[in-house]
Amino acid sequence: MTARSIPRMLHPGAWWIWALGMATAASRTTNLVLLALILAVVALVVAARRGSAPWARGFKYYLYLALIIIAVRVVFRVLLDAGAGTTELFTLPELPLPEAAAGIRIGGLVTAEAVVSAVREGLRLATLIICIGAANVLANPKRLLASVPPALHEVAVAVTVALSVAPQLVVSAQRVNRARRLRGDVGRRTHVLRDIVVPVATDALDRSLMLAAAMDSRGHGRARAVSVATNRAITLSVVVGLGCLCVGTYASLDATLGWALAAPMLGAGLALSGVGLVLSGRRVDITRYRPDPWSWPETAVATCGVLVAGAVFWLAGNDPAAINPSPSQLGWPTAPAIAMCAVLLGALPAVLAPRLPETALPAGRSAHP
Repeated sequence: MTARSIPRMLHPGAWWIWALGMATAASRTTNLVLLALILAVVALVVAARRGSAPWARGFKYYLYLALIIIAVRVVFRVLLDAGAGTTELFTLPELPLPEAAAGIRIGGLVTAEAVVSAVREGLRLATLIICIGAANVLANPKRLLASVPPALHEVAVAVTVALSVAPQLVVSAQRVNRARRLRGDVGRRTHVLRDIVVPVATDALDRSLMLAAAMDSRGHGRARAVSVATNRAITLSVVVGLGCLCVGTYASLDATLGWALAAPMLGAGLALSGVGLVLSGRRVDITRYRPDPWSWPETAVATCGVLVAGAVFWLAGNDPAAINPSPSQLGWPTAPAIAMCAVLLGALPAVLAPRLPETALPAGRSAHP
């Protein structure tokens, strides 16, 4: 049997690399067609490969958040600065402001160019949120913690707890709604703060405290004693490595310095930082029970995200007018065929990822194709 034919959960790192690749591609374009296509690809993969865990059923909440982001972006643009352009839609009553607020306008003329620009910017931010939400839905952030290097374990714990806030709120909201249905409160007049917000926040806080207690009982945050020389070597390598990375990054962005300085500084910075991570990893004792395997399906899924991001980056540099159209273009949105094909590569994980185990599938779905 191949690595894909065996039902199993995909490595969470592969899902995060894929999702970050899709988010990176979305951040480089304001083309409505490409953004809508990225959303469709992400939704397809989530529908095909999400599990049955409570946090895996929260994708719709990210969609709600995305709609709110677009609406807020458009409303603020209409109220504050919607006069750019020549195609007049309507005129709002304008609020007079003192001279100290020169350059700020509330109300007034609203043009189609300003509204379209607000929709593009709002849709881009909404797409970023949905891509990150897809990673939270497809990958268990707690399993990702077991895959980080020992030196980054403490940082990874903090990042994992932060990333699990949104899924935990989704789970708490589902528990509160289920309890309200059992009590027969559905359909009655609801006090949002008292009946929903406070119970959800309390449940999430209680579960976070239980997680903190469990982590403390398992020894999280305890460091192994190392020699003074090792501590000095760790500090020196990390500080010098970060300094080299800063210089190399600046040199790569400055056209007068070029890669003659940037390449060696970036290489030295990565090498020294790697040495520091290896040495600092000796201070942390970690035991891993049944670590997630990394096989060719993980590589294929991660590669799809990287290819999508790389293709959109390349197209943004070679055909910027198509990837980031001018707000003055009010015609039917179009996109280059090569860009659309590149984004469609992001849908391959729906097929390349291994089938989920029967116990991890949502009700009504089968692991058999």
